[in-house]
Amino acid sequence: MAIFDATPFQPLTSTGAASRGLDRRRFGAMVLAAGAGSLLPCRSALALPASDEARFIDFEWVDTARDRVVPARLYWPAASTRSGLVPLIVFSHGLGGSRKGYSYLGEGWSARGTASLHIQHVGSDESLWQGNPIMLLDRLGGAADEREAIERTRDVSFGLDRLLQRDSPFHAAVDRKRIVAAGHSFGANTTLILTGAQVIRDGKLLGFRDPRFTASIVISAPPFYGETDLAAVLASVDVPSLHVTTTEDTIRIPGRYSPVQDRIDVYAAIPTPQKALVVFHGGSHSVFTDRSLRNGGPLNPLVKRATAEVGLAFLDLVYKSDPAPLEDWSATWRPILAAAPMPFQVETLRSVRKRRA
Repeated sequence: MAIFDATPFQPLTSTGAASRGLDRRRFGAMVLAAGAGSLLPCRSALALPASDEARFIDFEWVDTARDRVVPARLYWPAASTRSGLVPLIVFSHGLGGSRKGYSYLGEGWSARGTASLHIQHVGSDESLWQGNPIMLLDRLGGAADEREAIERTRDVSFGLDRLLQRDSPFHAAVDRKRIVAAGHSFGANTTLILTGAQVIRDGKLLGFRDPRFTASIVISAPPFYGETDLAAVLASVDVPSLHVTTTEDTIRIPGRYSPVQDRIDVYAAIPTPQKALVVFHGGSHSVFTDRSLRNGGPLNPLVKRATAEVGLAFLDLVYKSDPAPLEDWSATWRPILAAAPMPFQVETLRSVRKRRA
């Protein structure tokens, strides 16, 4: 049973890769239909009330079972003690990132009462940009291979284990029913694996799903390089997911190229209708990182703020059956959107949950 049909421009009843996806011609028409518009959102978006100042704590964890360091940064709401259990988003960075990156998400989410744990993946983190530049291509190739993809999922699950273990000061404060996986680029692939993506190796399904994650935020997901059947890879992804991209979200790194359409294809291949897609009109693949120079100009801070806000609005939809925040978000940020999510019917969600209970 569908909980919600997130996109007004894609029928979910079709079958086959071509019919399920958003083809390039329709995607182009969708973008053009958005119009030029002003880059600035309406005045109300610039005057949203801020909560108490966010705080962050750095951890230097070591997974002794793998002899692997797992650094992490936790953004924790300053006002959390007054609001009961705290939702948690566990975030995975893209290739060459770190726990310090995507700070606008950690700060934006924690300022509104949602904690986020940003995991650093030592095999594919900022150390890639260090060392002999002649060897950069080799370092990137090793960081993006299948073994590192697996280790990334283990990093995330290990970090969540540490935060929730009984001797953690956050053990009793995290809402176990509202734990979300999130990531950008390679981290988006990590997120998909943690929520059900799997491949066939030696005739057997290989997956690293963590059932503690009950929703996901997938930002600029690349294809699963080397896999020819995307629908099969994503067939078991069934948690509600928010997909975020831009009309210029092309991946260009040594040894890897991925056009914008790949982001749409990943979204379309998710079998459950419990999904939503946001497409910003403009902004490169790295607009979602903390970089700002030559990265979208005046659009850059707007995309960042809108991305942080839509994540929280989506979680209100999933966990509170409240479509109003997402509807308000869509109206506020319409000037910079090529496509925005359509809220599902709350009554439908309630009936589905009642049958599952």
